[in-house]
Amino acid sequence: MSAVDALFAKLKAENRKAFVPFVTAGDPNLDVTKKLIIELERRGASLCELGIPYSDPIADGPIIQASYTRALDAKIKLAAILQMAQQATSQVQMPVVSMVSYAIIFRHGLEAYVQDAKAAGFAGAIVPDLLVEESAEMSQICQKHDFSLIQLITPTTPRERAIRIAESSSGFIYYVSVTGITGERTELPASVVDQVGWLREQTPLPICIGFGISRPEHVRMLSPVADGVIVGSAIVKRIAQHAAEGDAAILKAVGDYAEELVAALNE
Repeated sequence: MSAVDALFAKLKAENRKAFVPFVTAGDPNLDVTKKLIIELERRGASLCELGIPYSDPIADGPIIQASYTRALDAKIKLAAILQMAQQATSQVQMPVVSMVSYAIIFRHGLEAYVQDAKAAGFAGAIVPDLLVEESAEMSQICQKHDFSLIQLITPTTPRERAIRIAESSSGFIYYVSVTGITGERTELPASVVDQVGWLREQTPLPICIGFGISRPEHVRMLSPVADGVIVGSAIVKRIAQHAAEGDAAILKAVGDYAEELVAALNE
């Protein structure tokens, strides 16, 4: 059982939902990223998603793309991210998973990436550009190392394909609430509730919903059907807004916001 599996089993037993924040590794710097991971757990996060900066992300909107650009401009490398992650994960109980392009994994070596990531304390990886047709080798390696391979299903994914993606995934399913890219939205489509309801009948895996979630009312809407909610752009935006004010301001802004959403999620 991976750390992600253990988390969702515990949350289910306690009738609670997972709050899953996303932060970009190295934005504004790796020391702040480490502090944010620790602070987010203190404020009620169940699991943290750590974005590995990449020059050509396929699903990220302008806010997260800009954070990746800032980190890449600062010459943040994978080795330094793994070193920081090892320090952060040694100070938190919650699982941390990487959001990482398959291009980075492929260049590093599939087995080597999983081994190095696990040694750094990562519990799994979300790989948004890994096609289900090409996922067998990665899935087998992750299974061997008890490392969760989390994959995305979208509103436009054909149902037969969605089932295949679920079968090759582990940890949880990342369900994309809206068609398009990440980013804050004022409203989420009502159809997401029915779509997740159908998906739940096809897989025993927990389902976490992401993309566009930024307000307590979004969280309240999704809480009855989701095992967790993922919030990225709204957090990354707050980091950027307060970066010039120093570490304490970033931690307070992100922490207060996270606490508000956690409260709405488990009302």
